[in-house]
Amino acid sequence: MATTTSLLTSLNCKGNTHLIIGTNPLAAARCTQTINAGATPILIAPDTQDLHYSLQKRIDAGEVTWHRKAFADTDLFTLGRDEVDNVVDAVFVTSSSSPQAAQISALCRRHRIPINVVDTPQLCSFSLLSTHTDGPLQIGVTTNGRGCKLASRIRREVAAALPRDLGAACARLGDVRRRIQTEDRLAAEEVDDSFDQTASFNKLVTEADLDAAKNRRMRWLSQVCEYWPLKRLAAINDEDVESVLKSYSGFGNPSEEARPLPVVAAGGNARPQQQGRIILAGSGPGHPDLLTRATHKAIQTADLILADKLVPAGVLDLIPRRTPVKIARKFPGNADQAQEELHELALAGAKEGKTVLRLKQGDPFIYGRGGEEVAYFREHGFGERVTVLPGITSSLSAPLFAGIPPTQRDVADQVLVCTGTGKKGKAPTPPEYIPSRTVVFLMALHRITGLVGELTTYLDSEVAAGEGEEKSSPKRALWPRDTPCAVIERASCPDQRVIRTTLGYVAEAIEAEGSRPPGLLVVGRACEALYEREKGRAWAVEDGFKGFDFEELPGLS
Repeated sequence: MATTTSLLTSLNCKGNTHLIIGTNPLAAARCTQTINAGATPILIAPDTQDLHYSLQKRIDAGEVTWHRKAFADTDLFTLGRDEVDNVVDAVFVTSSSSPQAAQISALCRRHRIPINVVDTPQLCSFSLLSTHTDGPLQIGVTTNGRGCKLASRIRREVAAALPRDLGAACARLGDVRRRIQTEDRLAAEEVDDSFDQTASFNKLVTEADLDAAKNRRMRWLSQVCEYWPLKRLAAINDEDVESVLKSYSGFGNPSEEARPLPVVAAGGNARPQQQGRIILAGSGPGHPDLLTRATHKAIQTADLILADKLVPAGVLDLIPRRTPVKIARKFPGNADQAQEELHELALAGAKEGKTVLRLKQGDPFIYGRGGEEVAYFREHGFGERVTVLPGITSSLSAPLFAGIPPTQRDVADQVLVCTGTGKKGKAPTPPEYIPSRTVVFLMALHRITGLVGELTTYLDSEVAAGEGEEKSSPKRALWPRDTPCAVIERASCPDQRVIRTTLGYVAEAIEAEGSRPPGLLVVGRACEALYEREKGRAWAVEDGFKGFDFEELPGLS
């Protein structure tokens, strides 16, 4: 039987009235939490009880109202706000030994008043989380009554892993968001922290879509929040904010202020014109341990690093603090402009004699536009100064991390790697169905519904007939809708996720579970070579990556 969990919420308590019953240190803490949440605490306790010193201090300061008496049932319906007919908004019983605890709980539940009784989960309709607060950032942990001490330990571990000043960054980025909405006259976005990115987060935006063009700055801000490493976000400054605000002013090209400027030495004079070099390197699927030694060395020695937005935080954390880093401003509808910007920055750096590292995810030549970049640098006289370093491509490593062997005897004898989105968003020619083939689709999840339709039904162009001609009989073998498939997102990263399903349900699964980019789709019988699908379930979700237990392997510790 599945374990029942709580519905975690973030309540706006501003102006509410909270009843706190007791005078112990926990009562003082509940008063403090109530005040911090913008609510008004009312303390109920006879004056014969000893007050905690911090309670007395708040009472003397007028922050807490103390009713010097024992609790009475009528308190629930007379001490609240006028706008809710004087019913209190929540009740906290701070002593589990209180003889009235069960009675108060029953009365509150009968009248749908939230009630919390310390150390007595069966009497509670809600519980408070072990919470880390840093400005507007709050992180809560609960074990659902299984162990509050463990929840506190987990909360401390999570908080310790966060970079400093992340709360201030949340506040700063929130200000940027509101400013963009005001300046670009955008409708307020729906704010909901409970989901991953929606399935349309990376939906293609064409240049002809003027309404989408208006949203360029907001889309770029969303991409910054999703892809920048947390350490980089925590260190965001006024210059970064202005860069976001000046970029993509809403109608077409980036503003002039956002275009790359010539790199100038600290003294203000341009560096001597000497030949630098450009390195195109693949950073692998995500985990820093999967970097090649050559790429790791390039990261440590480069003078300037130009990174794609998909390069994960674990890899970017390896960059020396002294090394300037630029992250590509790529988002749907802006890929070509962002690519041109990186080209210009790379050339400018190389012309100053710098070693410029173009850091990409996966392998540069597997849907990484690496070939285009080599051709561009050749055209500008740097062909002999370009080095390409391979990386582990996610198209082959992601299935491995999901327990899917793309080839296996008697299951699959061939692998096809293809894109789900062609140039300018055009749908590519769908591959035909071959039972022994495993197909890996990159850049496909944002248009999964269309892709499934193309694989399982004939295209109009395949059955169309010219004037005076009969409709042709398509020869392409269609994919059965019950073909096993898997969506693998953020492979080898701590938040890796695998959704196992079939072609018939994959679009519905992604819509329901949301998006966690970057991700890919694996289709074919190999998806169930080592995994048996549970009957009756349309899809199954597996969260997390366990990492590499090198210390357990001889010679690798």
